[in-house]
Amino acid sequence: MRALPAGRKVFMYDQIKLEKGMYHLANRSFTQALEAADPSAQYAGTDLAALDAFERQLKRFDIHVSGEHCDKVEKFFTTTESAVLFPEFVRRAIMRGMEESILPELTAASSSVNATSCKGFSVDETDGAYTVTTAEGAVMKKTVITESDAVSLPKYARLISASYETVRQQRIDVFAVMLRAVGHKLAGAAAGAALTVIKNSVTAFNSAGTTVAYADLATLYGKFSDYDLTTVIASPANVAKILAMTEMRDRSLGSDGQVQLPFGAKLFKDASLNDQTIIGISKDFALACFKGTDVVLESDRLIDCQLDRIAVSVRLGFQPLMSGAAAVLNIRTS
Repeated sequence: MRALPAGRKVFMYDQIKLEKGMYHLANRSFTQALEAADPSAQYAGTDLAALDAFERQLKRFDIHVSGEHCDKVEKFFTTTESAVLFPEFVRRAIMRGMEESILPELTAASSSVNATSCKGFSVDETDGAYTVTTAEGAVMKKTVITESDAVSLPKYARLISASYETVRQQRIDVFAVMLRAVGHKLAGAAAGAALTVIKNSVTAFNSAGTTVAYADLATLYGKFSDYDLTTVIASPANVAKILAMTEMRDRSLGSDGQVQLPFGAKLFKDASLNDQTIIGISKDFALACFKGTDVVLESDRLIDCQLDRIAVSVRLGFQPLMSGAAAVLNIRTS
């Protein structure tokens, strides 16, 4: 056998055997199985360095999922091996939609648990303020961390009904938009539950009048002493009223394209909130998210072109974290 030139790398991505069983490995996702067989580290400094193991498989089978030369959905089913990539494409599109929702803006940390409920923790700092100095030999003030009540992880699910004949001629990027929309709305439903958890964890204060005013937002900002107010969430109607305020006239978008209030907090709208509630949080300290599952799909059905029933589900639960990291403004009705 002729030896390879010195320094030339041998890549394995085009030699991996793809099969359904890669979706059913214990404690390992499909992408993790691909990465184990074809580690991304070996591509450092090459033209493939920016791709992960799944994206290298798309390249292997010449499947274009976006751009001017985007393929149609049927391209996934050119071979039995390329068909194995389709469920992961669906999962990623749905996950992208979830990541584009308000949900990531609400959670300070996320943990994965293999259960339908889990125990979180609670923090008690009522023993004394941090500003109280401790004399030599005196007992230090305590921060007490204890196990909390069980946090339920309900399932958020949707059944997508579309036959293979319906979607096979669709461009992949167009089909991905539909999947992203499903993920976006699933995450939106979970975000509504997260906001309810925040709202129930604090005592609301009342607005000065019967409609939101800039003075109320300033008071909301003042409720945060130990933490910074980073995020304000309101109903679409209240966001419209805030944007119409004189104080917002010269405001520009932040570097991420999100509307910012004059004191720096990002402003988000969420239709799950009523017009009497505005929530403010310090994103890095207010809320924890527990994931009972990643996005779950019936991979075998998708590989076999049985797209008539695409069941999508994810389990998520939420728990408030640090006291003082959230505040709720109640707009008086009279």
